[in-house]
Amino acid sequence: MSKWRLIALDMDGTLLDRDGTVSAENRKWINKAREAGIEVTLATGRHIRSARVWIEELGLRMPVVTSNGGEVWTFDHVLLDRNTLTWEDVHFLYDLAVKYKKYGTHIWANTVEEIIHWDTFPERIEHLTWLKFGYQNDNLLVIKDILRRLRAYGRFEITNSDPTNIEVNPVGVNKANGLQKVCDYLGIHHRQVVTMGDSLNDVAMLQWAGMGIAMGNAQEEVKAIADYVTMPHDQDGVAKAIEMLLKK
Repeated sequence: MSKWRLIALDMDGTLLDRDGTVSAENRKWINKAREAGIEVTLATGRHIRSARVWIEELGLRMPVVTSNGGEVWTFDHVLLDRNTLTWEDVHFLYDLAVKYKKYGTHIWANTVEEIIHWDTFPERIEHLTWLKFGYQNDNLLVIKDILRRLRAYGRFEITNSDPTNIEVNPVGVNKANGLQKVCDYLGIHHRQVVTMGDSLNDVAMLQWAGMGIAMGNAQEEVKAIADYVTMPHDQDGVAKAIEMLLKK
């Protein structure tokens, strides 16, 4: 019997191909892991509404972590945990975004109620419950300057899902802490968990897990802290990693 009890997969840049689908090979080895007694779940920056499509498509039966740890849900829609940004913090994040809008900065946010962009931003921040806030700009100098201001504010967990973006959660909220809630719910130890990811919002869970696996396409900072580097996401990296785990 394998010592591993759970595999937690990031979605974009990890489980999903470039076209946003799960390859046949990845599906096959996810099923093989489950047949071997290792359950599979998701730990994603995406909103639960987006993640739920793949929970159902893959037939997952474990709690999932969404919005970088902003929420933890059972597969059958029961909320286990929620961590929100204060309205004061969201006002700061929005005001900062407005300052950089003239440089072509895009924004998005996960709220409990919906996913927000510039064209859907509410008239009153207090009308929504905010989980995560994001900035995107292809100009890395702009990203660097926004990062500097966010760090100076001092109340955020700051990561990314791509070098051209910034993802903001309340300080201390990350995928690792979300997965710890999953472990507590399942009654397993975090050292029995394998995590796979590609970006800075995956670093905490890769360091926390019994084994942290970086994708071949991962950012260099992620590869540097990983226990193992698999193939890129568009070359069935998840499948290759699971195959390695089952042979050990």
